[in-house]
Amino acid sequence: MLAALIDRPFDHPDWVFETKWDGFRVIAKIERGAAMLYSRGGERITPDYPSVAGALSKIRHRAVLDGELVALDSSGRSRFQLLQNARRGRARLRYCVFDLLSLDGRDVRRLPLLERKRLLRPILPKDAAIRFSRHVKEHGIGLFRRARRLGLEGIVAKRADSPYRSGQRTRDWLKIKTTRRQEVVICGFTQPRRSRKYFGALVLGLRAGGKWLYAGHAGTGFTKESLQAIHRKLMPLVRRRSPFDHPIPHEDVTTWVTPRLVCEVKFTEWTSDGQMRHPAFVGLRSDKPARQVVREREARAGTRRAGR
Repeated sequence: MLAALIDRPFDHPDWVFETKWDGFRVIAKIERGAAMLYSRGGERITPDYPSVAGALSKIRHRAVLDGELVALDSSGRSRFQLLQNARRGRARLRYCVFDLLSLDGRDVRRLPLLERKRLLRPILPKDAAIRFSRHVKEHGIGLFRRARRLGLEGIVAKRADSPYRSGQRTRDWLKIKTTRRQEVVICGFTQPRRSRKYFGALVLGLRAGGKWLYAGHAGTGFTKESLQAIHRKLMPLVRRRSPFDHPIPHEDVTTWVTPRLVCEVKFTEWTSDGQMRHPAFVGLRSDKPARQVVREREARAGTRRAGR
């Protein structure tokens, strides 16, 4: 179940509000004392995160959980960039669990959200790697202001009586971000300048109408390590022709690649011609196929619409 993006927070007695964790979605299946982890795209990722799988294996029930895998910084805030170090064992991983899909063979997705949470919380083990995603009732504006003050990604609003609709994006779940962020596909890279190595900027694209649309250049947000790691992943994808139908800036210094690698960027605003202003690299994503990456558009909140 996926959340729709809206433009501002709201208060409503029929809704609950949670922190929007800055990581990636993971479905966990627990059977016979063993846990299996799956990405949003259905890829089995259990071997990559043994500490989380080991903690979940302590659950003494058959269950299917939904949550966000995050890495915490020194202040305890989730940071997507830190997940790049997770497979090397250099990250404080947490699995923030916010929903229950099945319990001991019973499909509970049709139950109201708050009833699913009531069943979920007591089965979670007391382990530092597992966190129950708490919520507040009614007061979304206050939680959003707190998230913005703490530098968090945002909040998620959920109808308290909503069922769980697997694989669907629905207005029963709404996300409100403190900063603009967007998944994009890397379509090329420019030559490095001055002392920088590997590349100068990433050429970003989005899918629309069966074509690739240019979305901007991201030349900031990299570390020495990420520059090298991204370049290593891009080199096998190098191709001669541009994936775009129309010319873009700086083509004379651009190396094109097959649009396959997905990353996340933060930016200030959309321009009138559909490009991101001042995009900065946040991190690579492996949980979504490139051809599914489209522009995420904000809907207006509105109390009547949010509350139906």
